[in-house]
Amino acid sequence: MYIAIIASDNKKELMAQFCIAYQGILSKHSICATDSTGRYIADATGLDIETMMPGSEGGTEQITSRISYNEIDLVFYFRSTDSDFGTDAGNDLLRLCDVYNVPIATNLATAEVLVTALEAGSFDWREFVNPRSEYNLKKKK
Repeated sequence: MYIAIIASDNKKELMAQFCIAYQGILSKHSICATDSTGRYIADATGLDIETMMPGSEGGTEQITSRISYNEIDLVFYFRSTDSDFGTDAGNDLLRLCDVYNVPIATNLATAEVLVTALEAGSFDWREFVNPRSEYNLKKKK
């Protein structure tokens, strides 16, 4: 599975703690993240993370683009809960996850439900809808 990780500055530590707790599960999958979030998590966990540009410079948009090409299967997006915080990029990310049926967790409780479902095999259906999955690449041969 291809997992995208994004965390607002005030949620990076929480995201790192989440990734430490579920490192064993996450290590079995391909992960991409916005720049500082990816580096922060990689330093804390040793996970191999492909980093995009910083979120403020287009990293969130890069991940959103991958969603629109059906290259992302699951998103962990811990966003700021400040009442004045809200970005067009974050709104686009949420909207495209809805459009392309990509599960997204915006808080710790939902993230824990999704990561345990990932371990249980409950996301196997994504193999059929993701054209870049091993299932579909083998099918074309």
